[in-house]
Amino acid sequence: MAIEIKEILSKKILSEATGYLDVGFTHSLNPYSGCAFACKYCYVREMPIQRFREIPWGEWVDVKTNAAENYRKEVATLRRKGKPVNLFMSSATDPYQPIERKAEITRAILQTMTENPPDFLQVQTRSPLVSRDIDLLAKLTEQCEVLVSMTVETDREDVKRIFAPHAPGIQLRLKALKDVRDAGIATQAAISPVLPFTPDFPKLLDGAADRIWIDTLSIGDGMMGKRSARLGMPGLFKENELSDWYEPNIHLKVEKYFKRFYPEGTVYVSKEEAYPPGGKERT
Repeated sequence: MAIEIKEILSKKILSEATGYLDVGFTHSLNPYSGCAFACKYCYVREMPIQRFREIPWGEWVDVKTNAAENYRKEVATLRRKGKPVNLFMSSATDPYQPIERKAEITRAILQTMTENPPDFLQVQTRSPLVSRDIDLLAKLTEQCEVLVSMTVETDREDVKRIFAPHAPGIQLRLKALKDVRDAGIATQAAISPVLPFTPDFPKLLDGAADRIWIDTLSIGDGMMGKRSARLGMPGLFKENELSDWYEPNIHLKVEKYFKRFYPEGTVYVSKEEAYPPGGKERT
């Protein structure tokens, strides 16, 4: 699939946290616009950034070349005002797009963060490329709280190919997450959204994640499943004979199952528990 790559200058890099992130995060940070992973269930497909774009989701990525400088300026302003800085990177893209290997926008931001640290940083990705930046993430943990969260929506490659055929392989993600954890950096496995998995899934995550976070297409798309329905998810589950996994309360079953394998205080569910314990509260 051909991807249109365009370099742009962004006016701002920090967006005030609203809606789903308004549980402790103060801002989201998106080093790119668009996403080459093109997951079929992605709620961003239903947001204005894509709905008013002529190119299909997954076929364009805008590279924000001035992201690191913008971060430096914007954080300096927030600090002068005495504001906390609890960041979610990223909410409308993946900070480790394939082009990141060459562009190094996210790496430049992390480098700038080591000089101007936030209070809390959650890196949300599905790319094993995050392990490239272990050196900077480890350095950053000495100055602020850091959580690297890897999306691992299933342990079945056949299921991944149905819903996210262009996303990195599951085993590559798990290896990267374990490498990050072995470097002393806090990690999370984001089962988001829940897709059909095998009974061994919890055991597969053991040793790679300090924290498990569960989200679904019904409770996690920002509109209680309406966006997912418009994206055709009920039909996609049905045509692949997976409808049992699309029920509205599937998160309760998954939570109960994972808690059989993990100690109390390590398994969390959706919005209310999205902001990690220990992160400084928003004021």
